[in-house]
Amino acid sequence: QMQLVESGGGLVQAGDSLRVSCAASGRAFSTYAMGWFRQASGKEREFVAAINWSGGRILYADSVKGRFTISRDNAKNTVYLQMNSLKPEDTAVYFCAARTSMPVVPTTRFDIWGQGTQVTVSS
Repeated sequence: QMQLVESGGGLVQAGDSLRVSCAASGRAFSTYAMGWFRQASGKEREFVAAINWSGGRILYADSVKGRFTISRDNAKNTVYLQMNSLKPEDTAVYFCAARTSMPVVPTTRFDIWGQGTQVTVSS
């Protein structure tokens, strides 16, 4: 089964930018839709963004539209989340996940999950 490992989290100030990455093992990466999610302390995990296998379809949560960009590099088995204009409310553990089909609407119903990377935005 494909395994996912997130990296790139850290402590930044409000207004800064940060890019997190998710590296996948296995040859099937290019066939999966990929997503980014986050979970703040004491809150439920929420959808952030998703991208289909080719990068031709993308979904964003309303809270990150215009600030975050999801992308993927199938040659590198990696999906990225570029986060700009970060706010303290973006503080959370960020997870990537994979599923065999691209969702039509935002959802956390993905099949394979990474372990997450912490992003902390100070005010």
